[in-house]
Amino acid sequence: MTMVSIVFPGQGSQEPGMGRDLAEHSAEAMDLWKKAESTSGLPLREIYWDGDESAMAATRNLQPALTVVNLNLWIFLSGRLEAAGFAGHSLGEYSALFAARVLPMDQLLELVCLRGRLMDDAVNQDGRMAAILKLTQAQVEGLVADAAKALGQEIRIANYNTPGQFVVSGHAQAVDHVCAAVKPLKGRAMVLPVSNAFHSPYMGEAGAELAKFMDRLDWRDPKTPVYLNVTGRPEPDGAALKDIMKRQMTSSVHWTQTIENQYADGMRSYVELGPKGALSRMISQILKDCEGVTTASVSNLEQTVATLEALA
Repeated sequence: MTMVSIVFPGQGSQEPGMGRDLAEHSAEAMDLWKKAESTSGLPLREIYWDGDESAMAATRNLQPALTVVNLNLWIFLSGRLEAAGFAGHSLGEYSALFAARVLPMDQLLELVCLRGRLMDDAVNQDGRMAAILKLTQAQVEGLVADAAKALGQEIRIANYNTPGQFVVSGHAQAVDHVCAAVKPLKGRAMVLPVSNAFHSPYMGEAGAELAKFMDRLDWRDPKTPVYLNVTGRPEPDGAALKDIMKRQMTSSVHWTQTIENQYADGMRSYVELGPKGALSRMISQILKDCEGVTTASVSNLEQTVATLEALA
């Protein structure tokens, strides 16, 4: 039997109308939207179903809304699809925690709502992020080290998305220094429209506040392995997992390592639950030289049925 990994996308995967068809099909799915609206105090369905694009990009709105979409897809499929492992990209990792029964729903919603507010409030004009494409990890690491040494400013690789796609995060001058050095190497750099340097020490204050709240929650041992952003590996102990999650906001997202480790542990089918399919494309690039790999992107009710039929 093929071992299946379920992966959940994070910020940047939002789209107008997301989750609406499943919510209109399932009273349970609709109830989760209402619960998230009550917890956040935000009109999430109005924002995302009516397509208010300026509000859709706001982190405090996006984080609870996208989590609801991810979780509703998993809840709908969970009785029909057996997972050998879970993973989520940044925000998506919180959906993975619920799917693995690490945190109960009410607590998870409170956690992602607080995370969204803290990140939205952590505006810093000195912080910047940029995507770096078409260079190797060694090249990007070299550029980051050069920028840090030349300017004496904080900068790091925040996302190891694929062997040829990275995100750097840190002081604006250091990020600009890296971007300027990319073109001569025949790479490509794109500054991202974010309000701070996420997954870097610039998020230290917000991360500390979130960590305090995490201590109040009921962390359980995962029923199914969750491969974590910070380490790229699963952690079977709930208390140790909590300590790792406390570092997530200021640590790098080791997505390439996560997927490589899942493959090494026997997973061959990767099902992405959430909008846009960005993680499925990343996984295809990460495992392009590996045998027996299949990917599927599921963002709506019709695709859940097709995916079940494909995996049957």
